[in-house]
Amino acid sequence: MMRRDRWVALATLVMLQLFVVAAGAHLLASDALVEKEARPVASPEPVPVPVVTAGPVLAAGGGGPLPAKTTLTERLTKALGDPALGRRVGAVVVDASSGERLFGSNADRGITPASTTKVVTAVAALASLGPDTRLSTRVVRGPSPDSIILVGGGDPTLTAGRADGSVYPRPASLASLASQTAKTLKAAGTTKVTVAYDDGLYTGPRTAASWKPGYVPEGSVAPVTALMVDEGKVSSGSRQRVSDPSKAAYAKFVALLAKYGVKAANKTARRAGAPAGAEEIARVESAPVYALVERALTLSDNDLSEALARHVALKEGEPASFDGGAAAVRKVLTRLNAADGVQVFDGSGLSPKNRITPAALARLVSVAASPAGPHLHSALSGMPVAGFTGTLGHRFGASDSAHGLVRAKTGTLNGVSTLAGLTTTKDGRLVAFAFMADDVPGWGAEAALDRLAAIVTG
Repeated sequence: MMRRDRWVALATLVMLQLFVVAAGAHLLASDALVEKEARPVASPEPVPVPVVTAGPVLAAGGGGPLPAKTTLTERLTKALGDPALGRRVGAVVVDASSGERLFGSNADRGITPASTTKVVTAVAALASLGPDTRLSTRVVRGPSPDSIILVGGGDPTLTAGRADGSVYPRPASLASLASQTAKTLKAAGTTKVTVAYDDGLYTGPRTAASWKPGYVPEGSVAPVTALMVDEGKVSSGSRQRVSDPSKAAYAKFVALLAKYGVKAANKTARRAGAPAGAEEIARVESAPVYALVERALTLSDNDLSEALARHVALKEGEPASFDGGAAAVRKVLTRLNAADGVQVFDGSGLSPKNRITPAALARLVSVAASPAGPHLHSALSGMPVAGFTGTLGHRFGASDSAHGLVRAKTGTLNGVSTLAGLTTTKDGRLVAFAFMADDVPGWGAEAALDRLAAIVTG
């Protein structure tokens, strides 16, 4: 009910205006919420988000007059000529309520979206899985009385140690799972077991064929598996990823079991499918999907976005793979009448083959903002706030007219810079926008995109 109460308080989210309150300075000072988007990859390394109780908030508004199209066109057209954006630029601004296009320039051209792909994944996950769904990691009985199997449920946020209550969203704990398991086993007089692991929930390659080979070594993403802890990192706070997240999670689980008084009889990791109908002896669950979506968008979390795409695949009857995730996401968007202009090959936006039109991105933002779809609102509340949170924390300075007023998802790859989200105009109209460039010659594109968003706000 906590989530429902929260959304009652934010029921007018889609027609609201962002403004800065005095406590916003606290958020600006929070290093964990001011993650600069890493280059040349599509997102920064995810870090835990501290729970905060104040900051940029949403105030009543959204029903003001439409901005004058002539003035908007004149100003945006001039700003789009910034050479920092390169030669392939697309832009669109639409009224969030009616979908009316207020401005468009190459709005229907497919452009490499980078991490704004996560908007697609987020909306599909919320629509298909539902905001309250949780991802489970379990331990079940093996084929013999003295054997157990650790079963991955596709939760990359599962943490090896005890969950930190100050982190939002609070992750499930492998230590808690091991403690539960040991307690159950010892109650039955068992202190030594054969341990195996099952990561068979996902299928297909662990990295996308279109991904650059350096993504895993440089720490942008882990190999995608259904069993991992701390997003496949070698250690907490490290960007480095393990080569086999499933085996690493298994090893940590075995070590934790020993800590709680149960030893593994086998010395090497063993992969085995859990028997159908196997008795469950322990379980931990992730935060609900709405909170996972918020994390994925705020921190531009590649690992979590890939996991969400696979869970959409499972729910939609497709293989839990890169191809299956892409097909399932398209199914969901088709039901939402929002599939036109979207072609994706992964859930994170790391793939340079992805193509999304600015019109399609703005349409998705408007769909998520609709009063008819309150279950999709987390796709908006998870977007970084200009000058305050996530990948926009270092952008839009305090003197910028859009400071605290723009809520948008960023995207960065080599030669690609994108920004899609929503804002409220000075006259109080809620509008959605998408600005995309994928032939960027240098490093000034972010500032150019920010100026475009500020023009819409001002």
